Amino acid sequence: MPDLSHFITAQLIVSAVICIVVVHVILIGVAYSIYLERKVSAYIQDRIGPNRVGFDFGLPALRFLRGMVGLGQPLADGLKFFLKEDYTPAHVDKVLFTLAPALIVIPALMGFIIIPWGGTWNVPEFTIPVLNVHVAGGPVQVAGAVVNVGVLYLLAVASLGVYGVTLGGWASNNKFSFLGGLRSTAQMLAYEIPLGLSLLAVLLVVGSLIPADLVGYQVRNGWLILSQPIAAILFFISILAEANRAPFDNAEAEQELVGGYHTEYSSMRFALFFMGEYAHMITSSAFFALVFLGGYHLPLVPWLSPESTTLLAVLAKCLVYFGKVGLLVCFMMVIRWTLPRMRFDQVMMMAWQAVIPLALIVVIVSSVVVYLNLGPRFNLPWGESIPLLVANAAITVGFLIMYPFLPNYEVNRRVPMYGSRFNPVPGERVSTRPMDATALADRPEAAVAGAR
Repeated sequence: MPDLSHFITAQLIVSAVICIVVVHVILIGVAYSIYLERKVSAYIQDRIGPNRVGFDFGLPALRFLRGMVGLGQPLADGLKFFLKEDYTPAHVDKVLFTLAPALIVIPALMGFIIIPWGGTWNVPEFTIPVLNVHVAGGPVQVAGAVVNVGVLYLLAVASLGVYGVTLGGWASNNKFSFLGGLRSTAQMLAYEIPLGLSLLAVLLVVGSLIPADLVGYQVRNGWLILSQPIAAILFFISILAEANRAPFDNAEAEQELVGGYHTEYSSMRFALFFMGEYAHMITSSAFFALVFLGGYHLPLVPWLSPESTTLLAVLAKCLVYFGKVGLLVCFMMVIRWTLPRMRFDQVMMMAWQAVIPLALIVVIVSSVVVYLNLGPRFNLPWGESIPLLVANAAITVGFLIMYPFLPNYEVNRRVPMYGSRFNPVPGERVSTRPMDATALADRPEAAVAGAR
């Protein structure tokens, strides 16, 4: 048997385990993210949401698993998509029509590889019994792959998701799908720029593309969301637009495009589009937590420092990291059910006239602060964090001063239609308030009973 000790290392084994485990965690997270979004929307709209489907499968012996707060709903949805007819319309490009959903899911499931979920683990020496291979121990990174340009890898992989949307819209041979694909392409091209610029402002300060160095810098100097809040906001806006999440979901606007790029899809090919969207949400939330929220770090908790390399510390770091990702995903859902969808022209004007110029200003100001080296020069605590925070405050004040002087394009100017509520007949009193007593009462049944 050939000597495999030089090939099979502790880092290789840990990376393989992390890849297998995290892929399944993300897939399960995708299923229950859809369940969570239904519950969040129900809470915001004062409804109950899924609460019937449990894990009893209609069997009397499993009656105690009935209900379960609707936790069986993702399984029921998955079975429904599996059992539905996989219909392919006539006159579509069948190869690209089938390939497009996979081209959305695969990039979303590739980006997590460089995320340092658990920091560094000091692995003891051990022997693999079946292969009789001795594996030397030592410090290893708890990540799918240790790449020196990990941040660039994640940016490159995240930008590939647009191909699936564009091909799905083109291959469907449907004008609504085609318009949805065009919208998504233009939107992603526009918001890739501020995404990269806001990340560049951070990398100028950190001085490294290695994900572990990003965490280490924030452990020493504080989370970057505190010293670079404008870059964090622009980055979060960009990942919302990249994931086609509201208020940027114009590629699938039901009121305008029926269903957008996935209008003609059904069964599991339709489900793959949703899997790609939610997997992209999870991966982009992990990226945001890495860049701006310190990754697995929490202040004042010794176990969560990079110096803690025990197995218990690694598990604690993974739990903290996944907790941050879960909170960010919940925040994305709250935004969706709080803010209305923007018009497509507003989305593009926001990118080219506000977000991109502001991101350029942040990069220039961050470069000046790094070049002047104000933190060490004046012996300030936390490195460049205080000068960067002051610079961000100055950018905000300058933007608020300049905003009233910026050109304002009123696209939807109200037409003064004579006799309408906005242009009433002289002497007419316009009232939009309901006149029925039941519509004005907090408890309509009490108002009806009082009227009787």
